[in-house]
Amino acid sequence: MERAVVFAGFGGQGVLLAGKILARAAMDEGLEVTWLPSYGPEMRGGTANCTVVLSDEPIGSPIVESPDVVLAMNGPSLDRFESRVARGGTVIVNSSLISKRPARDDVRTVALPANDLARELGEPRVANMVALGAVVRALGVLPLAAATGAMEAELGAKARGRLFEVNRTALERGYAQTGAGLI
Repeated sequence: MERAVVFAGFGGQGVLLAGKILARAAMDEGLEVTWLPSYGPEMRGGTANCTVVLSDEPIGSPIVESPDVVLAMNGPSLDRFESRVARGGTVIVNSSLISKRPARDDVRTVALPANDLARELGEPRVANMVALGAVVRALGVLPLAAATGAMEAELGAKARGRLFEVNRTALERGYAQTGAGLI
């Protein structure tokens, strides 16, 4: 089993952190993992993406031509990565910011209102955790509890009290929404 995911969005949307948490969750579950970040020179507002590969065997390369899942947190990310998704793969579209839908009919599309769900939780910054929950569900190879544990470990001392709870709830919302968000 080998699965690849591309997390993509603007800098500041937390896509690199979401990918890092997925990588840590997979490692904690005993899988082989690569995490390859890519970002522009801007601190916020530039492009950012990362590729995470998980496998039950050693991984030959972190570079992926056709990921199984693409998470597009903004329109330019959808434009850039939609064509690369493997046939039969999944495109998760942040429908809070992207009004168009993928043109491909050979992939599963999930409309996920990540920003709207995060705002409903009272913390707009957790849209990336909503998205991560959706990715975990779409992949189907890790339990949500692994992502929750990895999130707590990655956030460290910042993940105490209310901040941990809102991030955990965001993961759960994204995971639950993915089953309902097919389009």
